[in-house]
Amino acid sequence: MASGYPLLEKELSCPACSEIFRDPVVLSCSHSFCKACLQHYWEKKVSRECPVCRRRYSKDHPPLNLSLRNACEAFLKERSQRAEAGSEVLCSLHSEKLKLFCLVDQIPVCAICQTSKKHENHKMRPFQEAAEEYKEKLRTALQEKLKAFNAAKLVCDQTAEHIKSQAQHTERQIKMEFEKLQQFLKDEEAARIAVLREEKKQKRQLMKEKLEKITEEISSLSEQIIAIEQELGAEDISFLQVCHVS
Repeated sequence: MASGYPLLEKELSCPACSEIFRDPVVLSCSHSFCKACLQHYWEKKVSRECPVCRRRYSKDHPPLNLSLRNACEAFLKERSQRAEAGSEVLCSLHSEKLKLFCLVDQIPVCAICQTSKKHENHKMRPFQEAAEEYKEKLRTALQEKLKAFNAAKLVCDQTAEHIKSQAQHTERQIKMEFEKLQQFLKDEEAARIAVLREEKKQKRQLMKEKLEKITEEISSLSEQIIAIEQELGAEDISFLQVCHVS
């Protein structure tokens, strides 16, 4: 590495989160972890133990690993400076330019990595060629995904249109049914009112006939009363004779 630190990114990574250590603490078993990662792990456990070797730890707050923290800060600073300067990406193991891509491990490697035992008999491709190939695969995959999404959108649009058409048809049917029901109710209302009026007419006629008969009876009775009153005005002997004769 350009800074002179022969430290590997893997060695500076927390076993819990696989990221560069942040505020690393060290346990009595010599294993180090990010402070937050260890606390989170312990919160889920009944007892405090090392996430790697499971060795019990008696203290509440393990000490900071200052040397490891300094190394991580130096590594991050160097990596940031190289990124800002636009320098080439170098192999973290050999500080060589990454020119090849391992098709087995799916990682970029340098010329020294290619000859190492780790990549023995592995198929390699030039880095740029592999990148172009993967870019093309990515473009194809994105195009296929876009095509699938467009097809799904078309189905959704057609389904929505069908739902709309079906709802409109159902609405028309409901309106027609209610119009029929309203007409039926109007006809029923008219028929019942007609029956009621006819019944009213018949009853009024019957009452009229009864009233006329009663009026005749009253007239006849009135005439009798007048005649009787005239007879009551006669002399007693004549009245008794008339009553006896009657």
